[in-house]
Amino acid sequence: MSASIRDINKTLIDKLRLQARLAREERAKTDALFLSIGQGVIAADDQGKIIRINQAAINLLGFRKQELIGKWFPSKIVAVREDNSPVEVLARPITKAFLSGQTVSDNMFYLRKDGERVPVSITVSPIFLHNRPIGAIEIFRDTSLELQSDRMKTDFISIASHQLRTPLSAINTYSHMLSGGYVGPLTDDQASFMKIILSAVERMNELISELLNITRIEAGSITVDSAPCRVDDITLELINELRPRADERSINLTYLCVSKIPTINSDVLLIKEIISNLLSNAVKYTPDKGSIRIDLVRHGNNVIFSVTDNGYGIPTNAQPLIFTKFFRADNVLKTEVSGTGLGLYLIKVLADLINGEVWFKSKENKGSTFYFSLPIEGSQAKTGSFRIDSKKT
Repeated sequence: MSASIRDINKTLIDKLRLQARLAREERAKTDALFLSIGQGVIAADDQGKIIRINQAAINLLGFRKQELIGKWFPSKIVAVREDNSPVEVLARPITKAFLSGQTVSDNMFYLRKDGERVPVSITVSPIFLHNRPIGAIEIFRDTSLELQSDRMKTDFISIASHQLRTPLSAINTYSHMLSGGYVGPLTDDQASFMKIILSAVERMNELISELLNITRIEAGSITVDSAPCRVDDITLELINELRPRADERSINLTYLCVSKIPTINSDVLLIKEIISNLLSNAVKYTPDKGSIRIDLVRHGNNVIFSVTDNGYGIPTNAQPLIFTKFFRADNVLKTEVSGTGLGLYLIKVLADLINGEVWFKSKENKGSTFYFSLPIEGSQAKTGSFRIDSKKT
């Protein structure tokens, strides 16, 4: 073999050795990064078998590494719901990520090796090679402290709300007695002051009801009844209750129901709460001498209630957040319209309880239309510890 060929071979061998060393170093860095992540990380192949797991996941789950590697993910890492019922394989985030090709997030409980239940927040991302899924990476963390903090906040709000309800009831009763002349006639100024007091009591009572309902819903303890409901009758009743408030501000209310609305088996109280809040919001956020139109139609397998106003509208940048808790758009914060940012959040979660949907379309300074859809097939009953709290003191 000539010297030149030996030199070429040596150069090739040196390059291969360098590439191999760099590959080992890169893999070592990747391994170090994977193992040092503070949250639990598990990698699975396209068959759902665990191929890698970091120390944080091992510590959280209580298994030894060799007990998990090569095992089918759902069989070794058991997921359960709040009521301890097992989460089906198709409902697991890792399965959803494989089937959809999308990143999937969810919250549930994992069972440790010793049987202890741990609340976890999970995010799973599929891994692709040449547009074909070859595995998935799951990242999860223990949310015990967050749940404990949420429970403490929920307990505080619930206790505070109950404690506020008793003195508020007394204020409301005696204010109505004074306003009604039980201890003598009022001067014009006194009557005006009493009107302000009664309005403030009503707002406070609504806030207490919203806080109580939200804590009960988030605790999963709201009862859902299923009985024959006439949505058209409910809508007309609530419009008639609201009309005096609209008349005070010269707001024109129009109601149109052109479809034959069938009877639906659902929860009358929850439907009333949703429609009442949507109507109240329309009046609240419509200026004096404005107009509101209410429509009720049957569309396919759904009954759709809608309320359209020509009020302040919702800015485009605020629309994705409109159903979140305590959120109020900037444009209404600049007005004198009071609010808590809880009403639409409550409407959304109540609609979910009865298989309904809520959505809207809006333009700032032009007005909004809010829609509430109910399936004609109705909703199933659900046993809970509480009913929705009414706004009556």
